[in-house]
Amino acid sequence: MTMALVRAGSPRPQPAASPRRLTAALARRPAVLAWGLAAAFAALYTCVAVNRHRRGLSKAYDLGIFEQAVRAYAHGRAPIVPLKGPGYHLLGDHFHPLIATLAPAYRAFPSPLTLVVAQALLMAPAVVPLTRWAHEVAGPRAALIVGCATGASWGIVRAAADDFHEIAFAVPLLAFAATALGRRRPLAAALWSLPLLLVKEDLGLTVAAVGLLIAWQARQDRRTPLPGLALAAVGAAATALTVLVLLPAFNPSGGFDYWQQLDGGGQPSVWALPLRLGWPPVKWLLLFLLAATAGFLGVRSPLFLLCLPTLAWRLSSSNPHYWGVSYHYSAVLMPIAIAALVDALRRAGGPRPADTPSAPPSRRAPLTRRARRALAVSALVTAVTLPLYPLHEVVMPEAWGTSPRLTDTRTMLRLIPDDATVAASNRLAAQLTDRAEVTLVCREPVGPGPEWVAVDLRDPSVQAPCAVADTTRMLTVYRGSGYRPLVDRDGLLLLKRP
Repeated sequence: MTMALVRAGSPRPQPAASPRRLTAALARRPAVLAWGLAAAFAALYTCVAVNRHRRGLSKAYDLGIFEQAVRAYAHGRAPIVPLKGPGYHLLGDHFHPLIATLAPAYRAFPSPLTLVVAQALLMAPAVVPLTRWAHEVAGPRAALIVGCATGASWGIVRAAADDFHEIAFAVPLLAFAATALGRRRPLAAALWSLPLLLVKEDLGLTVAAVGLLIAWQARQDRRTPLPGLALAAVGAAATALTVLVLLPAFNPSGGFDYWQQLDGGGQPSVWALPLRLGWPPVKWLLLFLLAATAGFLGVRSPLFLLCLPTLAWRLSSSNPHYWGVSYHYSAVLMPIAIAALVDALRRAGGPRPADTPSAPPSRRAPLTRRARRALAVSALVTAVTLPLYPLHEVVMPEAWGTSPRLTDTRTMLRLIPDDATVAASNRLAAQLTDRAEVTLVCREPVGPGPEWVAVDLRDPSVQAPCAVADTTRMLTVYRGSGYRPLVDRDGLLLLKRP
């Protein structure tokens, strides 16, 4: 009887969750996996970006610039950015009116952290459509690999940790647009791509590429290609309008500042163009990493062609910052490369677009060995590059400490009152733009000059956008004008106007 009572009244012990049970649960609820990964990466991006700003690693170029612009939008003013120059209208630099949507959040929380947190929250959802599509094509395990490869991809991680940039808006839009293209949903692809026209002027060419792929798919399906061709025309016309009309209209010099970087450094020969596209070898590193992120197999997908507009202007430019893998410029390529990988998996053995998205694993065609190898390559690239980019800082104890140098810097900056005019070096400027009117120390002052001059001579970023010689020259000018030093030790210098 005792045993009977135990059996009747006691709950049965539950077995520990096995990998098979977890896989089965994820197979039933792909949205949980996709949004769970997005939330995890949003938290990681936020931790890394906020901590890097706390450590004084943010820069005037670009966090300070965008904060001055969004701060102006938040107070109903035109985006005049003193860090770019006296009276400089930022829509004359790049065409990114979509950043004005951050104005309400900044008005409520006036801090540079508002921008870096917004960037994290914008980029992380790029994981969602690609993970769900991979789930439809190849099941939960492939979806998990694709989701992690997207969120931890070297291009997105670099951008999420590197100040703030307008392309934060483009990353999720491209992920949704490329997924819609791969699933043969032309209207959704067009609607997701059109806002790119308000993110940056060159992305109009990417919109044009989306339109051409829509037209090509329509011809394959024996439908009219006219809607796709119309979208392609709109994208190309938008880029021409912004570069030739809108940007010069807002630019203080009346032109487009980046023409000189796209003319090959003044090389007139047509034969020099192929050489510029493939030299120096760092450009091949960019192409190799991009192809490897797509598992190499993704290069065969038509979706990979969406990378061409961005690669064309980057590789043909004379600016070496555009060629490599160290800055934020590759973030817009990551969702395209991963979408191309998923499309290649679909072509290599997943269900066709006409199949039901909710088809159970038993009805899903198994992946071929080539497809599994492509997934493994993409996962390997993610694992190898992870220690090279800032996401690994979340597990580094030394990244969360406060050095004596950082304490001295904070103490110096606290001497500057709110609403003061300040000429500062690159990293110090980003710590002041939320409460002062800041310009770069290397530039000639307008009027009586700034009330304060704050410089960190040990800042490695002081070489750009300000050359060391220019900073030294202006410090000599300020000292000669009677500015008196309040702090002058260990490379930290704070001058006050007499």
